[in-house]
Amino acid sequence: MAIGTDLPENCDRRSAPDPEFDGTAWVVQWVTVCPGGLAGGIVAIPGLDATQTDVLVRFELAADKSATQRLTPGLPSFVIPADPGFFEILRSYFALGVDHILEGLDHLLFVFALLLLIREKWKLVGAVTAFTIAHSITMAISTLGIVTLPGPPVEAVIALSIMFLASELLQRNNDEDRLTEKFPWIVSFSFGLLHGFGFAGALAEIGLPDDDVPLALLSFNLGVEAGQLLFIACILVTAALLKMFMPALIRAMRTPGHIGSTSVAYGIGGLSAFWFVERIAGF
Repeated sequence: MAIGTDLPENCDRRSAPDPEFDGTAWVVQWVTVCPGGLAGGIVAIPGLDATQTDVLVRFELAADKSATQRLTPGLPSFVIPADPGFFEILRSYFALGVDHILEGLDHLLFVFALLLLIREKWKLVGAVTAFTIAHSITMAISTLGIVTLPGPPVEAVIALSIMFLASELLQRNNDEDRLTEKFPWIVSFSFGLLHGFGFAGALAEIGLPDDDVPLALLSFNLGVEAGQLLFIACILVTAALLKMFMPALIRAMRTPGHIGSTSVAYGIGGLSAFWFVERIAGF
């Protein structure tokens, strides 16, 4: 079912005209006049409740007042606030951060490879913490415009970072820990800096409220961390259940050189190599 757009009732053209195909995507643009402004009006996406997608609505109440609202199949409409408050921004950007990390398969695959590679609990905690600190730093400095990098090369090197971890999984052995296993926080921090630029690129596409940039940035970052911790918790719970009911499978995935661990490493490496080639081709 197609989705549409319903603007506030005071707008003289509430619905979108027919979309046009520009060779890449279906695009629709139109101008409407809303006497009295948008504040207090309802924006709805008819048909969204019958889909499995989300819609991001970015609106400006004044030249220096912009905000973003995420609509979902369970929430296909919203009332435009006169002035988005602290909790509206916190809730909206926190949810966007959670969604971004849970939908970012490359970031999750990097974390999953870390979980497989690091066998000591405190080293794992240190690696995850270092990854969090690193991508928080670069996401902040990139979003604030202090240091920026072009998106396509960043995305390609993110895929390359996953290939590196897959290689480390293949080359580990029981006799001696590799450098990545001895000092995993160095690797996770280094690549975390790069992943932060990827998060910043996504946040730039979403847009930030002009007068609440620090709050929106913090909320989005907290959402990313919450989603990452949720993913790690799911993996650890799944591993604990498999260890209880299928211990041989866990041993196979954890034993260097075993066909189980080798297959997982090749699977991670193959998928990340595909992403790398695809992203290079898309430059």
